[in-house]
Amino acid sequence: MAITKRILIADADPEVHRLLLTVLEALGHRVDSVHGSPEALRAVASIHYDLVLADVSLGLLERLRELRPPVKVVVMTVESTPEAIVRSIRDQAFAYFSKPFAIRAVADMVGKALEGTPHEDDIQVVSASPTWLSFRVRCKMETAERIVQFLRELPTDLPPAERENIASAIREILVNAIEHGCDSDPEKRVRITYIRTQRAIIYHVGDPGSGFSFKDLSHAAVSNPVHAPFEHSEVRDRLGMRPGGFGILLARHMVDELIYNEAGNEAVLIKYLA
Repeated sequence: MAITKRILIADADPEVHRLLLTVLEALGHRVDSVHGSPEALRAVASIHYDLVLADVSLGLLERLRELRPPVKVVVMTVESTPEAIVRSIRDQAFAYFSKPFAIRAVADMVGKALEGTPHEDDIQVVSASPTWLSFRVRCKMETAERIVQFLRELPTDLPPAERENIASAIREILVNAIEHGCDSDPEKRVRITYIRTQRAIIYHVGDPGSGFSFKDLSHAAVSNPVHAPFEHSEVRDRLGMRPGGFGILLARHMVDELIYNEAGNEAVLIKYLA
């Protein structure tokens, strides 16, 4: 039997409350709702919440950390800047969504937050320049989903569909790095860098593994002959690997360039700006 989780929504927008309450209560959670910072702080001081959904424009994140350090916080805000995103990561927000957001996407992240392991120090900020952000990310699938969501919120001046393609490409490369470069060892970390130039957005992903050769990727779709697009699936079956192997091939089609270093443990994804 699933254990009911208790969630607090702290946001000034009544419509946000209505939509989130409908979805989260339908999932079986007990949800409290407040509209201002004083009410939110009083509620958190008196009740143990498993998760807080907070509008950071209320100035809550830092205060919540002081009041209840372990509580997981999903940030909701109209402000979407590199500085705000980095500040939220440093204040150990679990995830970050700019408004307007897809309610289902928030609900999915709520599920990950409630089911996940402790997340403190899972994402370390290495560089916080608005045009050069760099992070060291613990090799956990949960953390991969979190950092991709933070990166998804960075301003790109691109249509939503292209932004989503970039996020999906980063996720595919990051998952490969965690599974193969880190052997899914949470004691290891992947480094992720975002660089914004006048003409391009560049992402660099580097893992601590020994890398790979494209000559040895018979288990990946990128190695399939043109006449046999699913040949790698048979190889994965023989090796006892999970279904998949499409990551690199998909990522190549979602960005303008995907480049690997000689060792195969670092990748650069490039999206050119019009």
